[in-house]
Amino acid sequence: MKPLDIGNINISRVEEMIWTISPRFLFPELERDFLEQFRAWLVPHFCTDELKLKLSIHSFVLRTRHYTILVDTCIGNDRTRDVPLWDHMNGNYLNDLIASGVDPDKVDYVFCTHMHVDHVGWNTRLENGRWVPTFPNAKYLFNTKEWDYWKQSQNENQQYVNADSLSPIIDAGLAEMVDDDYAIGDELRLEPTPGHTPGHCSVHLSSGGDEAVITGDMIHHPFQIARPDITARVDWDQAMAIRMRQAFLEKYADTDTRILGTHFAPPTAVQVVSKGGKFGIRL
Repeated sequence: MKPLDIGNINISRVEEMIWTISPRFLFPELERDFLEQFRAWLVPHFCTDELKLKLSIHSFVLRTRHYTILVDTCIGNDRTRDVPLWDHMNGNYLNDLIASGVDPDKVDYVFCTHMHVDHVGWNTRLENGRWVPTFPNAKYLFNTKEWDYWKQSQNENQQYVNADSLSPIIDAGLAEMVDDDYAIGDELRLEPTPGHTPGHCSVHLSSGGDEAVITGDMIHHPFQIARPDITARVDWDQAMAIRMRQAFLEKYADTDTRILGTHFAPPTAVQVVSKGGKFGIRL
């Protein structure tokens, strides 16, 4: 994604990886040739020629007149993870973030749309055997509903995430518990989009007459814009996720609002269009 200006807000994207997977890994009920009907606009940006999904794992860097804000912090290095590709990674994300002009010491806010493994990892980094905040002067905004749910999880994989990416932020005194209508100034506010997780929030940007929404995992892949009824196996409440996605698309279809998919491969930013009661995208 090329840097994008929404009024006075500059948005850039820092990628950790593009993950290419079988559609059935995330959407196990899909028939083998399901995506063929959407080939014309999925390939080459969002799917391979073989119609495998391209899922980008990236952060959005928001620069307002007053703040530098990081939305979602990817997977992170050095961690025990149940996905082999993610286990004890040693990637270049932090160097790439710095190369993009972001000084970790000068990030003002960090917000994770939800607390799954691939959205919170670089909250911390491993230093001398301890997990320490990567952005030591930032306020980490923790959605209260989201943290209240995950902090008591008995899932072993989530417990690893809590231990290395979430609890150290609280222990360092950098977490600020917020409701799902939290705003930073008059240009950025959370937009509650539960379903994928209990406290999932998208991020709504409005500046100078322009608007954009960072989706989080309310929409995993662009094909779900055409088929919002298709839900991912990792959704906490699948029926709620479908209702939320449908309402979101109805709200933003045929507007100038830029939709920034948290897992959308480049070009990442799309607009939703409707025709005959169905939805599609315009790049």
